[in-house]
Amino acid sequence: MPELPEVETVRRGLEPVLAGAKVRRVEARRPDLRFPLPERFAARVEGQTIVRLERRAKYLVAVLSGGEALVMHLGMTGRFTIQSDNRTALLGEYIYPAGADPKHDHVVLHVSGGKRVVYNDPRRFGFMILMADRDRPQHALFKALGAEPLSADLTAEYLAKRAFNRKVNLKSFLMDQRNIAGLGNIYVSEALHRAGLSPDRAARYLCDKRGQPTVRAHTLVPAIQSVLRQAISAGGSTLKDYRHADGEKGAFQEAFAVYDRADAPCVRPGCSGKVRRTIHGGRATYACTVCQR
Repeated sequence: MPELPEVETVRRGLEPVLAGAKVRRVEARRPDLRFPLPERFAARVEGQTIVRLERRAKYLVAVLSGGEALVMHLGMTGRFTIQSDNRTALLGEYIYPAGADPKHDHVVLHVSGGKRVVYNDPRRFGFMILMADRDRPQHALFKALGAEPLSADLTAEYLAKRAFNRKVNLKSFLMDQRNIAGLGNIYVSEALHRAGLSPDRAARYLCDKRGQPTVRAHTLVPAIQSVLRQAISAGGSTLKDYRHADGEKGAFQEAFAVYDRADAPCVRPGCSGKVRRTIHGGRATYACTVCQR
């Protein structure tokens, strides 16, 4: 599943084409993706100007001039392409090869400037919904989301408050979207290694008995943010073929310290440990046996 850096990579690729553009025509080539497309989907989007393109957690949000927001989720195999004058820019093919079969081109946005933004999704785990933008913070998809990890909202004090008296392990705590929005399996493993924290340690150790942040919390926040910023700069991570808007592949997987490196030596200078693979909540977790405590 694409995580925050992959979705942000797609957002940055789409923004020059969509932000400020008018949607001339919408092709909805099937009535549903993971969920049915919104009622009167094409009619509600056609003629609207996309005021801005945002990301919240793992969602792309196109704010429309008429007051609605088009919320898009890539699912496991969703990708966007930008087509113009027989040229195509690929904006993401995550884990599973989607190929170029046009039968999976389910939604096409024809926008001003002569470009077409095509959503392709073989497995149809992605979705698009419309909602009033003013109601978005209270919508079921958004109201319980935690802090954006690259915003000023993510602080050691925030983590301490969320972790107070929590017995759940750090891996599960960080994966919970109610605590931090947008983090997923890859970046949690990488951030915990960067912070030198074991995924098995209880989340409550991020704060003291008074609820104040410990050194661990102060170390974890910059670790999360530096991993995400590095991944975004690299165009995201991929187990298949994730790309920038210019077609270059995302390359953060080449900088993995622990993820998918089971039994490999730890890359931390001076550490003699090896990377161990365990399971937390049904998901693979990778951590060093020595320097993560």
